Amino acid sequence: MKKFFQGLSIFVLLLSLTIFPATAEGASSSAVTSTFESQSMKGEDFTNQNLQLAEFTKVNLEGADFSNSDLRGAVFNGVNAENAIFSGANLSDGLIYVTSFDRADLSNAIFRDAIMMRSTFKDATVTGADFTFAVLDKQQVNNLCENASGINPITQVSTRQSLGCP
Repeated sequence: MKKFFQGLSIFVLLLSLTIFPATAEGASSSAVTSTFESQSMKGEDFTNQNLQLAEFTKVNLEGADFSNSDLRGAVFNGVNAENAIFSGANLSDGLIYVTSFDRADLSNAIFRDAIMMRSTFKDATVTGADFTFAVLDKQQVNNLCENASGINPITQVSTRQSLGCP
């Protein structure tokens, strides 16, 4: 009896897909987002820009300024963001992998639900940054906790609390 219902379910599914085919509408991610790949954008000014879902791959962003920019869902992969300014930027839901934020200004930035694996934050300023539910390497969390302070002015969350600092 069980096999009969499994067979009937598969038949109904195939019949419905044949009678009511779903139209597939798609676009490559580069068609709907900004994509920056393998280039130097050293010192570029991205302040107050909407860069939601932007993709930065193997880009040199040393000293670039992303102050108050909307970077929700952005991807940073293999990026050099040393000495960059992300003050007040929103990087929530971002994917940040193998990226250096060494000596970057991350003050009052929002990293909620961001995945930030194999990225470094040596001597980064994180005063008022919100890392709630962000995924970071344990060693980087420990390093960030050494100087973490402040409360994010938008989310009202303590930086230390968002990192899970003792």
